[in-house]
Amino acid sequence: MKIVITYGTYDLLHQGHINLLRRAKALGDYLIVGVTSDSFDRERGKLNVRNNVLERVESVKATGLADRIVIEEYVGQKIDDIQKYEADIFAIGSDWEGKFDYLKEYCKVVYLPRTEGISSTLLRDSTQQIVRLGMVGTGRITHRFINEASNVSGLKITSCYNPNEAEAGAFALRHGLNPFSGKLDYFLADVDAVYVASPHTSHFDYVRQCLKSGRHVLCEIPFVLDGREARELYELAAAYGVVLLEASKTAFCPAWTHLLTLVKSGVIGKVVDVKSSLSKLLPETDRREFDPMQAGGSVTELAPLCLMSIIKLLGTDYSEVSFYSKMDKGVDIFTKANIIYENATASMTLGLGVKTEGNLVVSGTRGYVLVPSPWWLTNYFEVCYEDQNQNKKYFYTFQGDGLRYEIREFLSMIFNDRPSSFLLRAKESVAIADIIGKYRRGYQTKILK
Repeated sequence: MKIVITYGTYDLLHQGHINLLRRAKALGDYLIVGVTSDSFDRERGKLNVRNNVLERVESVKATGLADRIVIEEYVGQKIDDIQKYEADIFAIGSDWEGKFDYLKEYCKVVYLPRTEGISSTLLRDSTQQIVRLGMVGTGRITHRFINEASNVSGLKITSCYNPNEAEAGAFALRHGLNPFSGKLDYFLADVDAVYVASPHTSHFDYVRQCLKSGRHVLCEIPFVLDGREARELYELAAAYGVVLLEASKTAFCPAWTHLLTLVKSGVIGKVVDVKSSLSKLLPETDRREFDPMQAGGSVTELAPLCLMSIIKLLGTDYSEVSFYSKMDKGVDIFTKANIIYENATASMTLGLGVKTEGNLVVSGTRGYVLVPSPWWLTNYFEVCYEDQNQNKKYFYTFQGDGLRYEIREFLSMIFNDRPSSFLLRAKESVAIADIIGKYRRGYQTKILK
């Protein structure tokens, strides 16, 4: 029996894909089709894929041409699969001519003619829905957001809003946008969706107005400063049938999602402790981060990412939380929080004026996961065991500033009419805001001298 193996994304499956599969099938007796996983696509920076991996697998299966379907999850898997399945022929489209000659060491390589005039890229371009997005806020992160958005298809940033007319005008001029600084209604009439990156204390009001106008919202962290506000906003989003997503960029990056999948699958046994830390030493103490009137401090600035890691790993049903803080001029420059679950513990260590190690450690009954500093820009982690010979290291590409991953998920939710993201669910976002709110109300907090 002659075995043929081929690979592809198979997004928006079209006649060109089917023709290639038929040509590959005709080369032998048994056809294996590799379909790229969502995480592998994201790792390679391929962020314009419309269909998720399950949809793409079903589409390939429906052609009736594949005798076996495998998921391609990592660089080098083609070599592993060819040897594992004893493939005789590797087949791929002619636009890859020469790129896979290195596989000739393992099997015959055949470059198949492609169907002219049709491709997934052309289909995406011709059918692409464009979301007009406006930005509330013109601070530091918004410049990075615009740069990152250029890497994701289906988005056109059209407008910016800032109550300060001069700042709105300067930002708009720099980026070629329509400036707004008066009534928010005029700004909202110009957009389909809004990225809220205004000062922390204004998030709730801005998001609320945007949702009530029927606009989708991606809100920068901290999402809001209290769990009750978060619940109200998610309920409002559901009532108006629009997407609301917290812009916790780490939650959407490939390395983090793979780490989470591995831990949930039990590679380190049952998780009994999570330690998450994050700190910044900022020399200028006159910044917003140190202003109590603007909700400055280490918890509001840094806790959302650490809490995301804890809640994604251990869930939202914690039983107890306590805080220990060192204060300076009305803001916490250092805070440690202990979060207790029925069968596990967690802690986060935060610093704006105190430096911490900045790593993430997930401890389990069989081993542990170490993500070195800065863990929130996850591009590497290690799974460790008692027998160090079993340790395994995982490396990933962290594209750009990482904001493109949250933008991609936001657009995917809009395009697919998907109100919830499993990467960061509403109840998880609410739990993060709830813990921040408890701290701000002084719940179980001890001030260190």
